[in-house]
Amino acid sequence: MSTWIFLRGLTRDSRHWGDFPALFRSANADADVVTLDLPGNGRLNSLRSPASIAAMTEHCRADVLAQGLRPPYYLLALSLGAMAAIDWAARHPSELRGAVLINTSLRPFSPFFHRLRPQSYLALVRLSLLAGSPEATEAAILKLTSRRLSDAQAILSSWINYRREHPVSRLNALRQMVAAGRFCGPVEKPSPPLLILASAKDGLVNPRCSRGLALRWRTAYAEHPQAGHDLPLDDGDWVAQQVRHWMQDA
Repeated sequence: MSTWIFLRGLTRDSRHWGDFPALFRSANADADVVTLDLPGNGRLNSLRSPASIAAMTEHCRADVLAQGLRPPYYLLALSLGAMAAIDWAARHPSELRGAVLINTSLRPFSPFFHRLRPQSYLALVRLSLLAGSPEATEAAILKLTSRRLSDAQAILSSWINYRREHPVSRLNALRQMVAAGRFCGPVEKPSPPLLILASAKDGLVNPRCSRGLALRWRTAYAEHPQAGHDLPLDDGDWVAQQVRHWMQDA
């Protein structure tokens, strides 16, 4: 069995993967999937979110070791989580067999207006600084991150319940944004094998960020033509199959 560690993004937690871990296991039969929460999110919402990606990485490393899991691991990570995955791969490469990076962005490779699309600025400020209801907050996040329409109301209902059960403080949301903004990726590609996935219709991060990173680092790359920022939510089957093909090629 191969241990796969899944990391989510800004203010999201392990519950937001939905049915994706099951889809992933179906396509990758030897995968043992472990979903982690970043400090300040989910079951760890009482903790203060670190203001640096490196501190998030160290928390994740300690978490998996505390669960009795020993390296090397595979990582699958989205957005902010993918920044932690890159940091992990750069500073502790011997602990990883590979990593899948989904819809992420990095300094110094992409300008700020690609790392966050300008049309999302106002929504992010409101979400981070203003106290909205769980219903309004989660509706705004879903609109910003997903193109999935078929069962949007059911997804929204689940997300509202998650927020009520484990609310993320405005301070922690802000600290996570600061950590993402401050993070500067390595100029040279980390040594573990990498697969970069992106969404052509990402409303939060311009897919040029992933395209440019894959070109710069000469990694495997695939782009979904219709999905939004939350690619595993919008088309989890596609993600799982892309990983399976990558593993077979490797």
